[in-house]
Amino acid sequence: MAGKRYKLLKEKLDVAQSFSVADASVTIKELKSAKFDETVEIALNLNVDPRHADQMVRGAVVLPHGTGKTVRVAVFAKGIKADEAKAAGADIVGTDDLVEQIQEGIFNFDVVVAAPDCMGLVGKIGRILGPKGMMPNPKTGTVTADVAQAVKNVKGGQVAFRVDKKGNIHAGIGKVSFDSEKLAENISAFVGAINKHKPSTAKGRYIKNAALSLTMSPAIKLELLELAEIR
Repeated sequence: MAGKRYKLLKEKLDVAQSFSVADASVTIKELKSAKFDETVEIALNLNVDPRHADQMVRGAVVLPHGTGKTVRVAVFAKGIKADEAKAAGADIVGTDDLVEQIQEGIFNFDVVVAAPDCMGLVGKIGRILGPKGMMPNPKTGTVTADVAQAVKNVKGGQVAFRVDKKGNIHAGIGKVSFDSEKLAENISAFVGAINKHKPSTAKGRYIKNAALSLTMSPAIKLELLELAEIR
């Protein structure tokens, strides 16, 4: 049944058509077919070669309207920093006890934040967190002295991004239940962050391809000239 719905949706679309951010934010909502609140996903293909360190695109952006997801945050911090993290809404705060929990395979959180003085501890479980994409990193704002702000950012809709070896970046930028205006603003914020991270060594058109889709829908193309101008 899901395959049939997908086929019917695809037949409605002109695969050659490219949409502005505003129009795409309206059209994507018309492709809703699932019974759950589907995630709106953006996919970009960048003209970079991540094998070269100076062309690695990685960072994070706080979307103005959040992602629509509830995110559980674990924080490695002690003393005052631990108190600040708890006050900011962290779901779990710890040090050695949190290391033991992770070593036992208990993952009742989605994102890990760490104060710099706790990175020695985090290093012990790097081989566990790394493959899960949970290793804290200064570039994504998850290793910071301001753990309270990091928690607020993650809870408030921060999206981390990292280009893969083929130059692709994927991210969820909202839910199909969002107003189209909010989706458009989230898309613009995400693309703006990608543009700000353009490597100085990247030549030619930076964003080669861009598409928007739902969890259960075909993709629609985004206008590349418009995306190139978003800051």
